[in-house]
Amino acid sequence: MTKSEQIEKVLWSIALPGFGQLLKKHYFTGVILIAAELVINVKAHLNDIIMLSFLGEIEEAVQTANYQWLLFYPCFYMFGIWDAYRIPGSGRGYSFTATVMAAYCATVGVFYSKNRIFGILWGPVWLPMIGCFVGLAVGLLLQQVLKRWRKP
Repeated sequence: MTKSEQIEKVLWSIALPGFGQLLKKHYFTGVILIAAELVINVKAHLNDIIMLSFLGEIEEAVQTANYQWLLFYPCFYMFGIWDAYRIPGSGRGYSFTATVMAAYCATVGVFYSKNRIFGILWGPVWLPMIGCFVGLAVGLLLQQVLKRWRKP
């Protein structure tokens, strides 16, 4: 798989988890991820909280969110992206670190999204997104450290 094909699959997975897997012809995984996306999305009220957050109605987004379901989303979402990116047997070493750290940090963002941080209520969309980008940066840095440490 070429780099541009990998990027295409990642971008489709960002749009909807499972699409990248369908492009890789991993139909079972793709269908499972799409079905899980729909269930988690509906149960967490994700579309409603995204809309409310973009409209600046953060307190209403916090009240609307079903946190028991929303806590599943960051790990599920980042797994879908990583799985679309990876090439089985390619020996890419630590390619998972960025998505794993992004999932962890975004989940922590969900935990604290009901709280004001620096006097601002970030809510269940913006704080996990910030956490995701912080996690990606930390994960990429960790990946480089682990690659250097592994070399003789």
